[in-house]
Amino acid sequence: MTETAARAQIGVTGLAVMGSNIARNFARHGHTVALHNRSIAKTDTLIEKHGTEGDFVRTETMEEFVAALQKPRRVLIMVKAGDPTDAVIEELASLMEEGDIIIDGGNSLYTDTIRREAAMSKRGLNFVGAGISGGEEGALNGPSIMPGGPKESYESLGPLLESISAHVDGEPCCTHIGPNGAGHFVKMVHNGIEYADMQLIGEAYDLMRKALDLPVAEIADVFREWNSGDLDSYLVEITAEVLSQIDAETGKPLVDVIVDAAGQKGTGRWTVKSALDLGIPTTGIAEAVFARALSSATDQRKQAKGLASGNLAASPTDKKAFVDDINKALYASKVVAYAQGFDQIAAGSTEYDWNLHPGDLATIWRGGCIIRAKFLNRIRDAYAENPELPSLLLAPYFRDAVENAVDSWRRVVATATTMGIPVPAFASSLSYYDALRADRLPAALTQGLRDFFGAHTYQRIDKAGTFHTLWSEGRTEIEA
Repeated sequence: MTETAARAQIGVTGLAVMGSNIARNFARHGHTVALHNRSIAKTDTLIEKHGTEGDFVRTETMEEFVAALQKPRRVLIMVKAGDPTDAVIEELASLMEEGDIIIDGGNSLYTDTIRREAAMSKRGLNFVGAGISGGEEGALNGPSIMPGGPKESYESLGPLLESISAHVDGEPCCTHIGPNGAGHFVKMVHNGIEYADMQLIGEAYDLMRKALDLPVAEIADVFREWNSGDLDSYLVEITAEVLSQIDAETGKPLVDVIVDAAGQKGTGRWTVKSALDLGIPTTGIAEAVFARALSSATDQRKQAKGLASGNLAASPTDKKAFVDDINKALYASKVVAYAQGFDQIAAGSTEYDWNLHPGDLATIWRGGCIIRAKFLNRIRDAYAENPELPSLLLAPYFRDAVENAVDSWRRVVATATTMGIPVPAFASSLSYYDALRADRLPAALTQGLRDFFGAHTYQRIDKAGTFHTLWSEGRTEIEA
């Protein structure tokens, strides 16, 4: 247990819960795992509690840790993103040799990964930014893994990662995503979709609670039923579990004693910032990020209580029918969130020349990750049928599904509006859908205004060229 001969196939440094669990996952799959942590006590705790699960190599120093690894050395870093990750990378790089592999398994910003990969490449080292999704449970029992970095590094690293990943229909939920920051970029967008998904589920819950006055236990049953149909997904499944939980101290539903201020670690904001830079309208994800920010503005919300609501409409009389409408609106809005996410991935792929394949991502997201869902099989099929699909909403299956849901979707948004119930993700998703399908948008007026005050020019629908109106000089049109 304590020898440091070079016999470990993989090393894990950073043994908090995620790092500890993924190290155990490697060991359970027959890999000898070198362990390292700044606090040696965490290493000893892991071995004491779980040492029988496989072959672990205990190390105390980084030098001892690196010496325990077979060549090419493979080290998975599971520490806090940012400066701590940079510090560990530099310490490792000073001890490693050409061809060795450093893997960052944290939630790092993809531009940091691009920078790190370039720096390590100059030193002859392979740097892999690997998005890992599935939380603590996934890390132990099979996550979805999104490794980027040099293709050649995947030849020796890939089999290890695939062995510990989740598997669906015999296929590993892990594949080489693309060069440098591609893995962390895809993981970032995954997290953005996750934000949207949770916000939509929250809005569905809120509508049943406020518009229909359903008790929490009954809403839990609704989500449990939905999880046996088209909405089958991990998040819908655990929504039923959370809503079923009773607080031991008060006897109330746990959801009623949790402060309604949602936290965030930054990946949602990163997704929205990146989408803005790429010019991709990820409106559902953005609304989900803003909704969390608004929920956390507790002082402002407290002072705003009592603002006029206007005349509010009555509750829907047919509760069952409205619950069905919410179901369909949730499904349609989820499709929009995924469509926007895949649009962003396509734009990122073009911007950074990554050659990403949406069908591959749908495949590896089917298991292990937080957004795993039944309809990811449909997404994979859609991209297999048409790899150049302009939008997921144009795939025949999803086009039909949304068309069948659109009347319900409109009723849900209209009812929520007239009852004063906020549904930013439902409403923005519907507006996006309507804008996408519109024959003409008011952008023509926007462009005219831009030309008026800034001579930004415009194009015409009836002839080629770029034009400008001389607004202060007789308003004649010239070709720019």
